[in-house]
Amino acid sequence: MSDNHPVPDRKAGLAPGQFREDSLTNSAGTRSYKVYIPASYRGQSLPLVVMLHGCSQNPDDFAAGTRMNVVAEENSCFVLYPSQPEAANKSRCWNWFYELNQQRDKGEPSIIADITRDVIKTYNIDTQSVFIAGMSAGGAMAIVMAATYPELYVAIGSHSGMPFSSARNVFKAMSAMGNGAAPITSLDVTGVPIIVFQGDKDRRVHPRNGDQIISQWMSSRTPPADTFLEEVRESNGRPYQRTIYRDTVGKVVAEHWLIKGGGHAWSGGSAEGSQTDFLGPDASREMLRFFLGDLPRPTLPQIGGSLRRIARRYLRGLRLRHWSNS
Repeated sequence: MSDNHPVPDRKAGLAPGQFREDSLTNSAGTRSYKVYIPASYRGQSLPLVVMLHGCSQNPDDFAAGTRMNVVAEENSCFVLYPSQPEAANKSRCWNWFYELNQQRDKGEPSIIADITRDVIKTYNIDTQSVFIAGMSAGGAMAIVMAATYPELYVAIGSHSGMPFSSARNVFKAMSAMGNGAAPITSLDVTGVPIIVFQGDKDRRVHPRNGDQIISQWMSSRTPPADTFLEEVRESNGRPYQRTIYRDTVGKVVAEHWLIKGGGHAWSGGSAEGSQTDFLGPDASREMLRFFLGDLPRPTLPQIGGSLRRIARRYLRGLRLRHWSNS
């Protein structure tokens, strides 16, 4: 079964934007990172999505598997990929389970936050459109970042992640991952919307953890958010169940996607990267849709040749003007 959205080969020069590498050092350490610059960038203020890879992954692998650069290019977004080295964790996992790394201005969260700020400053990023997402250990660290830097990240996406402060050492982390996190205290993150993806056949991160993330995120809301359970539907060969949470004025504050038959893999991803499942709803596109909101995206008429190219340039210009004026 072929991938409907192949990733452009960077080495062949087919990617429309640029994928640059850099590094940052602060008192907690040094981390390299890669940043995807969309081809449409001309110095205007654009959104940024920070992507935290899972264990045994790196920025190139994560970008290829999620196809987030491809989706970001379509939406005129930057993408930032901090990299966890083997020196910090032999499996290249983000160390979300240590107490030091669950605090603001400490450890790995401080490095990721400073990298984010550096990219914002360097590329004139729209500070009202900075988002963070991650997979597995990266999903757990994305939760940490949203909890400790709620003023920096406008919304969060977690795929196969863990609740905040659900473990304080490796052994408790393995237990919480395999059995589901124990009930944990509430977390005041009412201003940070969240979208959660979780496979119900995930043998590495128990599906109960997705429920716990949502419960933790909703626990501080008064009155509680209204919920809408969407009927089980099918997307790209896998059924899923989506639960939508709205506040008192009807704004969506959370979405929980439970992928039926999904394992520990990025839903709707590409086989060009690791830990991906090309079946199921496209998590990258759904996260971008959740982050960017209901911006006008008119469809192109079925025309061909030069007329279609002109129409694409016109629609891209509309989108760029939206971000430059926001």
